[in-house]
Amino acid sequence: MANFSKSNVPQFSVEVYQNEFLPEGGREVNAIVTVTSTGGGTTGGVPLAGSAPAPAHGPGRGPDAAVVLMVDCSGSMDYPPTKMRNARDATAAAIDALREGTRFAVVAGTHVAKDVYPGNGQLAVADQQTKARAKDALRKLSAGGGTAIGTWLRLADRLLGAAEVGIRHGILLTDGRNEHEAPEDLRAALDSCAGRFTCDARGVGTDWEVKEVTGIAAALLGTADIVADPAGLAADFTRMMENAMGKEVADVALRLWTPVGVEIRFVKQVAPTVADLTGRRTEAGPRAGDYPTGSWGDESRDYHVCVLVPEAGIGQEMLAARVSLILPDPSGAGAPQTLSQGLVRAVWTDDMVASTSINPQVAHYTGQAELAQVIQQGLDARKSGDFDGATAKLGRAVQLASASGNQDTAKLLSKVVDVVDAATGTVRLKAKVAEADEMTLETRSTKTVRVKK
Repeated sequence: MANFSKSNVPQFSVEVYQNEFLPEGGREVNAIVTVTSTGGGTTGGVPLAGSAPAPAHGPGRGPDAAVVLMVDCSGSMDYPPTKMRNARDATAAAIDALREGTRFAVVAGTHVAKDVYPGNGQLAVADQQTKARAKDALRKLSAGGGTAIGTWLRLADRLLGAAEVGIRHGILLTDGRNEHEAPEDLRAALDSCAGRFTCDARGVGTDWEVKEVTGIAAALLGTADIVADPAGLAADFTRMMENAMGKEVADVALRLWTPVGVEIRFVKQVAPTVADLTGRRTEAGPRAGDYPTGSWGDESRDYHVCVLVPEAGIGQEMLAARVSLILPDPSGAGAPQTLSQGLVRAVWTDDMVASTSINPQVAHYTGQAELAQVIQQGLDARKSGDFDGATAKLGRAVQLASASGNQDTAKLLSKVVDVVDAATGTVRLKAKVAEADEMTLETRSTKTVRVKK
């Protein structure tokens, strides 16, 4: 095995976990695909088996990156007045965490978007001087006006699009609902920005709409979270920026090739969060399609692939799908690079034990996906006054969280329901629930725990 220098971006590996055995007439094939990237610009090292190095960037430094920080400056940020101060402090902390040489800008968001630093539609290059100037500009920000998040995203896209960099990233903070533009305007902005940059979104306080913030993060392949207490913003912004600075390669796609007669039921990311990628496929040649995964640093993620194969007789086997990690050629002129790949198989057998056993990875993540779904359904039922439906769904959520060892979600659920028996999912709805607790559960409902290998 060859050694690669420290300046290489990560090596990718693909592992496939499945029970390939089907009974006679069986058609559904499920597989968990674990994708791991390691040994990037921060760690160096040896490529993993079956992996290829992505192109190297300059020696001893991270890849070229650009970040736009979008700060809500609408009138509601003045209630309480500490909120705006905390937002300024958090943005300053994120600026401090910028790697030298990173291009960046700060956008003040109201019913319009304004690039407050460096201004004139430009990006600054991070060094001691520009960071200090950006923090000076932050001190002048004040609250006033409405909220039209689509305009913030479109300005961020224009700023980032002008930079010739590998990694383009946004960080967006809001404290209120998107009341000064139509929902379809935000949707159109997200559609036009998707695939052009990734974006982490944060809601501060409790007056914002969870589905808006999580929808932004999902569309732009970033993270979403609540910061109920504005005092926690600086620590959260620093973590977000450090994570963004750890990204080594962008625009990696999961390519699924299937033989004639095979139908794709779904493709989902299932760890570290649940995200359905099925509808985001772009065609990539005969019987192949690409699903976006965004940018990567040193990390591991799990995907659930489910396909339907044609019926076959006992003893027959077939390749059900080939899963590849693809990196497009930056110039757009050359062929994309295959970073790693794995195979999903189907084998028909009359061995009942073999064909009826469920792979532990598949079982675990099927439960985690159901957990995310029943939390959403339970909270929606609670809001609409269907307390029996809410009790049933949130009880099932408690049961799933307990069985899978998802302790973080179990703790969040315990603030919304009184748990009588976790194993059976017997719960009572709490009469009073703090709004922040309910919003935290909804925002973090898609976070999963990895299967114990």
